[in-house]
Amino acid sequence: MLNSIFYKTVFKDFAFLVLRLFTGSLLIHHGFEKLNDINNFADAFVRPLHLPFPVALSYLAAGSEIGGSWLLILGLGTRLGASAILGTMSVAIYHAIVTSGFNIYLLELLALYFASALSIILLGPGKFSSDYIIKEIFKTTPELTLSIFSKQLPAKSSSSNLKLTKSINQKKTFNFPFSSFLSS
Repeated sequence: MLNSIFYKTVFKDFAFLVLRLFTGSLLIHHGFEKLNDINNFADAFVRPLHLPFPVALSYLAAGSEIGGSWLLILGLGTRLGASAILGTMSVAIYHAIVTSGFNIYLLELLALYFASALSIILLGPGKFSSDYIIKEIFKTTPELTLSIFSKQLPAKSSSSNLKLTKSINQKKTFNFPFSSFLSS
C-alpha cells in the first residue's frame, strides 16, 4: 500500500509533462531570435568556431530549437526533438567554453537545457504525451498494425476476415517497431 502511494503515482508522468512543456516553451524563443537576424548569429557564434557553411548551420540551429521545442510541447516524436535540442546545446556549450572559458554565467542556461533534453531522452515523454497515445493504439489494436505493415486493407469477404483473425490470434505478441523508443 505504501509502495503504491509513494512510488506509483501519476505525479511522475505529470513531472515529465512539466519538464517537456517548460523546456519547449522556454527554448522556442531562442530559435526565433536566431531567425530574426540569421547573419548576425552566424557571425557571432558559428564563424568563430570555423565551421563550414555558417549561415546554413545557423538555420539548422534555429530549426532544431524551434522544431525540437514543438515536438517536446506536443509530446510527438519527443526523443527525436530532445535529440535535436541536445545537439544544438552541445555545440553552444562548446562555443561558450572556447570563447569565454568556464564562465558559469554563460554556461548555466545552456547546461540546464542540455540536462533537460538528456533527461527527456533517457526517461521518455511519460503518459501525458502523443507518443504514449500512439503506442497504446498500436498495442491495443493489432489488426490496425497488421493492416499497416502488410499494406493491405482487411477484405470484405468472410474468408479473408477469417484469415486475418487467425493471423491476429497467432501474432498477439507482436510489438510495434520502436514502441519502446516512443514512450517508457
